[in-house]
Amino acid sequence: MEMPLYPSVTDIALRLFLTVVAGGLIGINREAGGHSAGFRTTVLAALAASLAMILANSILDVGGKTPGSFATMDPMRLPLGILTGMGFIGGGAILKQGNTISGVTTAATLWAVTVVGLCFGSGNLVLGSVGTAIILLTLIGFKWVDLRVARRRRAHVVIEGARNTPTLAEFFKTVQSEGYGVTFLSETDVGEERRHMTFEVHWEQPEIDGNPPPLLDFLTSRYNLQSFEMVAEGFR
Repeated sequence: MEMPLYPSVTDIALRLFLTVVAGGLIGINREAGGHSAGFRTTVLAALAASLAMILANSILDVGGKTPGSFATMDPMRLPLGILTGMGFIGGGAILKQGNTISGVTTAATLWAVTVVGLCFGSGNLVLGSVGTAIILLTLIGFKWVDLRVARRRRAHVVIEGARNTPTLAEFFKTVQSEGYGVTFLSETDVGEERRHMTFEVHWEQPEIDGNPPPLLDFLTSRYNLQSFEMVAEGFR
């Protein structure tokens, strides 16, 4: 679809309306999930991009020209500038806490909804509508898949025992028999006949199964468990 040289008031109103609807639908999904960029943020991001494209359309020097006269224009200059600015906002949504990085999906959503706004603002209503549908499918439908994909999990486990009980070999054999991987980390004396042994236990588990896993009950029933700390990893 070509950008009309003289967009009417109705055409501009339709672009803005579809932009707000698209940003609102995506924003409701993020708001319901408690994410930092929610309903108003996504609407504003999409609306800003749409308004910029409408403005570019309205200030073109169109006097005495036909659509074919604009063949030498660089149509990517304006959207690339808008997306660069959105990159700063998206970067602010990403947080790193220890080994955990959160907000990546939120930042990607802001970037995607900005592109949707560019589509509607340029008058490409079909592409903008299809893009909105695909974004919603990704955020809603694909989450079902994401929750069921097995991910690597890790936990730091500290157990207390007598100087020679349990032995490393016995602990490794017991835990590995339940399907978990084990790595010995350290050993600390806490008395003349007592010691703390620290292990890293790892396994694969879908997020939908929740935490902590059955491993916690398993270790508690067999050892004097002093500490069980999940190690966060991955992107959010």
